[in-house]
Amino acid sequence: MRIVITIGGSIIIKNHDYRMFQDYAEVLRQLNQDHEIFVVVGGGKTARDYIKIARDVGAGESFCDDIGIDVTRLNAKLLIMALDPLAYPIVPRNFNEALQYSTSEKIIVMGGTEPGHSTDAVGTILAEFVKADLIINATSVDGLYDKDPTKYDDAVKFDSITPTEMIDMFSDKDIKAGTYEFFDMTAIQMLKRSRIKTVIVNGNSPKNVIEAIHGKIGTKIYSPNE
Repeated sequence: MRIVITIGGSIIIKNHDYRMFQDYAEVLRQLNQDHEIFVVVGGGKTARDYIKIARDVGAGESFCDDIGIDVTRLNAKLLIMALDPLAYPIVPRNFNEALQYSTSEKIIVMGGTEPGHSTDAVGTILAEFVKADLIINATSVDGLYDKDPTKYDDAVKFDSITPTEMIDMFSDKDIKAGTYEFFDMTAIQMLKRSRIKTVIVNGNSPKNVIEAIHGKIGTKIYSPNE
């Protein structure tokens, strides 16, 4: 299968610990034996810290997004180093480059692409662009909830959900640079039109990505006529 894996910045750069890069690299090596792998990494707290500084000095949201994108690409470079020599050595700056680099048959690792697109949006657009079979979204919780489970004890987890249901749920969410907690509207709309199977899993354990391929854990985002 051709698989796009999105890894939240709060996962990959958590506590600035190099071991998470190594652990993800080991899982990606295993997957690369049987699948074609594309990875999109986020910026995490480091990106949010830089975005806050930019915003405090008067930068607009697009510039703040651009600052965050730079951080995601730094994280991508670190994961490429951890994967050496299995990863393509250059971070793609757009989807055309990602597809072009994939002809090398190496793992492709990228960060952000342009202002206004979260890590999830980049992952879903990339998946459609390269005609992926599956998207795995590695986040800080074990699936999609109706509200933040780290803040609300009564949060309810979905075993499965459709993009249309997600649109209804998140239509009133505020979208600003560095504040994406769940799938933003661009990502959801892309999932709706591409109909690519997507699984959301807890990325704090990299091995969950392997379990997600077999449909054993997480929340499945599906099209109604599957």
